[in-house]
Amino acid sequence: MTRDIININDFIILVEEAKVSTNATDLVSESSACAFDEPVIAVAFYGSGNVDLSVKYGDKQRDFNYTKGLALSFYADENVVFDHTVENDKPLECLLIATTTSAIDKLPNQEGELFGEMLNELVNPSDHYVEGPSFIMTPQMQAIVDGLFNIQYEGKTKMMFFRSQITALLSHFFGELANLKTEKLKTPEREKLNQARDILLNNLDNPPSLNEISKRIGLNTFKLKKEFKELFGVPVFKYLQNERLTLAHKMIRNQDATVQEAAWHVGYDSLSSFSNAFEKKFGYRPSQIK
Repeated sequence: MTRDIININDFIILVEEAKVSTNATDLVSESSACAFDEPVIAVAFYGSGNVDLSVKYGDKQRDFNYTKGLALSFYADENVVFDHTVENDKPLECLLIATTTSAIDKLPNQEGELFGEMLNELVNPSDHYVEGPSFIMTPQMQAIVDGLFNIQYEGKTKMMFFRSQITALLSHFFGELANLKTEKLKTPEREKLNQARDILLNNLDNPPSLNEISKRIGLNTFKLKKEFKELFGVPVFKYLQNERLTLAHKMIRNQDATVQEAAWHVGYDSLSSFSNAFEKKFGYRPSQIK
């Protein structure tokens, strides 16, 4: 497990990665727990992996069984413990942007006002742990998070890039929050769309057709296409392509597969088609990953 803490202005950035050895053939799990020294208001962004999360405070507990792509805002004091269960098929990539409650008014560029307006329940908490808005990240946000876990730069250039991307990520978060406050899908339909997303994620190499997905979730194809894009920011099969390429990137980066093997694993029969799509998404060829 690696855990880095970076201070940028009055923000505390926690970058955490953990995985179980890929040599394990049986299901193996490990616990990765953390807590804060003082009360914070934070947003956690989850990258690759579907690691489970338990938030424990007093005799209460909040569980998250699917975290990949999740943006989760919260208030937490010193009595709260965040416990991730990492398994060999559920690695952890978590990027957390936090500020202390005492520093809210000191944040630059009117960011403190944004927190007060958009996350008022966190600025004025009613318990040790208060959960704010959460949603699945847009493709733009996901690309930033993926990029921050795969920075190609070093030294001062790396820190400059990191700082700029954190600012962009927060901007996207508050922008999406504003959109969600004005356009909310009905809860039953949101659950069906989340089910459609899960079907895609569980069948990356051989996904069902839109008609098949539509029948399985009980939502007609017109609504499925329209509302999936509204919720996740991209059409159904563009979302599928993004997930395929993200998984392939991780496999190649971790040396779990060759470029050809990764392409086959995520459903690409043509290596050239895979390489072209990969370069279009990440800006470099899969063969350039070090």
